[in-house]
Order: sequence, then structure tokens, then C-alpha cells
Amino acid sequence: MAKAVEAKTAYRAMIVKIFLEHYEEGATEFEFTRREIVAAKDLLAPDLDLNPGDVPYTYRYRRAMPDEILATQPAGMEWIIEGAGRAKYRFKLVKFTRVLPREDLVTIGIPDATPEIIRAYALDDEQALLAIVRYNRLIDTFLGLTTYSLQNHLRTTVKGIGQIEIDEVYFGIDRYGCHYCIPVQAKGGNDQIGVVQTAQDIAWVAQRFPGMRCRAISAQFMPGERVAMFELTVQNDEIRVVDERHYRLMPARDLDRASIVAYRE
Repeated sequence: MAKAVEAKTAYRAMIVKIFLEHYEEGATEFEFTRREIVAAKDLLAPDLDLNPGDVPYTYRYRRAMPDEILATQPAGMEWIIEGAGRAKYRFKLVKFTRVLPREDLVTIGIPDATPEIIRAYALDDEQALLAIVRYNRLIDTFLGLTTYSLQNHLRTTVKGIGQIEIDEVYFGIDRYGCHYCIPVQAKGGNDQIGVVQTAQDIAWVAQRFPGMRCRAISAQFMPGERVAMFELTVQNDEIRVVDERHYRLMPARDLDRASIVAYRE
């Protein structure tokens, strides 16, 4: 625990140092390099065992920006960190957008097909969520496609962005034989759906499978043992929800028999 606290404090100090070294009032974006992260680490936390890429990764996906950075944000805008090429990153000011599950959507009951041994030994929220989505074929149900999981935690690169990690990649086929590439991001705990991962997932599909339709999906745990499924896109640096559904996994005997025939678009 002490090491985790030490790393968290060091990461915060490093990202603030790098930001303030580049930021000027009115700036909307600027780049920094992995070499700068190493230099900040050598100055601020010389004894810390560090993978330099973990620092921007932490503030791209896991934690809110420190107060010193938040204080420079204009109203309605936020700083994000995106890849800018090999060993390069970019602070960029974008319109504040967060995708949160709607409170007014119906919850759809699904017979729970998750093996008990998987529930018993799932390592963390993200891994558990990916497994639940896979075993219950929630991608198929949500998109109305027949889909197949190719790989999870795919580490790859995108031109102009650098290294990325996609939580899971599916391929699907529809009733007409059209093929789809489906990058999936899983959000558990306090993680939030943001524009960075969605944008880079879509960019990877465009680079790797040009001409194939991309259906970018995010899955998120909700209270009450529910799973929210989103289809997402990016317009003008803002994340947009194409579709959203909420599912509750339960024993088949507990399904509402009337609802089974009542669900409609």
C-alpha cells in the first residue's frame, strides 16, 4: 500500500511539472515526450521503479487531472492527454463530455450464462466485465449481430497516436453477410467513459481494416448488478452515444415472463 501511495504522489507531481513547463495562458494544446517523463522522475522520485508510459496512461484513463491543471480549464472545457506519435503525447483542451448511464432507460432481463467459477475468480472489475459480456453474448444482443471475440488487451500502434491498448476486439457479421470490427472498452469501479479511448479505437479500425464498418462499444457496471452497453462515435472531438441499453443478468426462473414478450424498440 505504501508503494502505491508513493507512486500515486510521484505521478501527480510529474504530470503537474510537465504541464506547467509547457502551459501558457490561452494555449489549447501542446506536446511532451517520454524523455521529459524520465527527467521529471529522476528529479522528483529518483528511487521509484517507473515505466514512463504509466504516467500519461494514468491520467488518460484512470484518474482525474490534478487541481493545478484543472484550474487552467475554461468553463465547459477539459484537458485530455492523447498520443501524438512514438513516445510522444499531447495535452489538448476539448469540450467537456462524459458518458453516464441514463436513469430513465428500461432494464432488460437476460438469463445469466456466466460460469460460477468465472465469477469466483475474476481478477478485477474490468476483467470480470469483459468475461460477463463475452459469456452472455451481450455484444450480439446489443448490436443484433453474430460476433466473435478475437483478442483482449490488444496492444498495438496507430499512426500519429502511438501505442494504444484495446480492451477487447470482436468481429461480427449481419444477416446480409456484411462484416464489422467491434472494439470494446470495459469500465468498472470509478472509471469513466471518455473521448480518448473511443477515438483511438476508431482510428485503429480505420487504419487496420479500411473500408470495414467500426462499431465502437463501451460496457460499464451499474448499481443493482446491471450492465450498461453503449455504442459510441466521435464528432468534433466530442464523444456521442449512438445507442444505449441496460441489462440485468439473472437466473432464468426470475425473469419477468410478461416482459419477455413485451420488450420492443
